[in-house]
Amino acid sequence: MLYAIIGIDVPDSLARRAAARPAHVLRLEALRNEGRLLLAGPFPAIDGTDPGPAGYTGSLIVAEFADLAAARAWADADPYVTGGVYASVSVRPFRQTLP
Repeated sequence: MLYAIIGIDVPDSLARRAAARPAHVLRLEALRNEGRLLLAGPFPAIDGTDPGPAGYTGSLIVAEFADLAAARAWADADPYVTGGVYASVSVRPFRQTLP
């Protein structure tokens, strides 16, 4: 089943994001290589694709996991969690309707 993982950043998270990003991306690439990643990306703090120093306010990951517990365990081990980037993380079942 698909799950939406929504992380909300702490204020002024840009430096922490930069430090944790390589490990974060490696985990996402592993999901992609396993055919389990539907989409992933950050929420820019401003209306634009490159927010520059404004940074980001959070992230969205939609991926397949065996169950909610597995999705939560994966999210809890994310480098953005362990690196203090996210103030909070929610994990919810997701049903893709389109496309």
